[in-house]
Amino acid sequence: MNKKTIIKRIQEVLNEYFPEPAIPLLHQDSYTLLIAVLLSGNSTDAQVNLVTPILFARANTPQLMTQLSVNEIENIIRRCGLGPQKAKAISELSSILLEKFEGKVPDTFEELESLPGVGHKTASVVMSQAFHHDAFPVDTHIHRCAKRWGLSNGKSVKQTEKDLKELFPRKTWNRIHLQMIYFARKFCPARKHDPASCPICSWIPHHR
Repeated sequence: MNKKTIIKRIQEVLNEYFPEPAIPLLHQDSYTLLIAVLLSGNSTDAQVNLVTPILFARANTPQLMTQLSVNEIENIIRRCGLGPQKAKAISELSSILLEKFEGKVPDTFEELESLPGVGHKTASVVMSQAFHHDAFPVDTHIHRCAKRWGLSNGKSVKQTEKDLKELFPRKTWNRIHLQMIYFARKFCPARKHDPASCPICSWIPHHR
């Protein structure tokens, strides 16, 4: 089975199981998505979704967020882990958005990644899901599946992103990255994974 056939079949499986994948993080706009994705680092989407309704009820704009102290933010987001660092980043980036970007989230990688606490993956999610620019955010789920399916060597997230962008059509990136996350959670987990019952690992040559 050649690589083109494998990619086509993977897309078919992902489309069958997750035809219209929704963003798993609760949010209202580009700003609240940015904060939610920042909080998801070293945490789970489920934990973040417990925290953000409380946080956003207090502050869902940069203006309102800067009115909260770093300690107040930390007390709300504590269960997401890395509370002190994340609270400081949220406070600082909110101030920067007001000072440099008229309170709006910028829509370029360079500007997003210049913000405190915003790495390439966070910027990629915002570019993809808030602004609909073609991007392929790679989290641990996607990184794991790409290696298992023989699509990347798994040496680094950066390499995995590069490999996946070369394999999948650009117009599908925004949807496929979400599909892969949902698929990984349901069928291709990190632990207790059964390749024989996985709708992709069961047939892909990498697992034979």
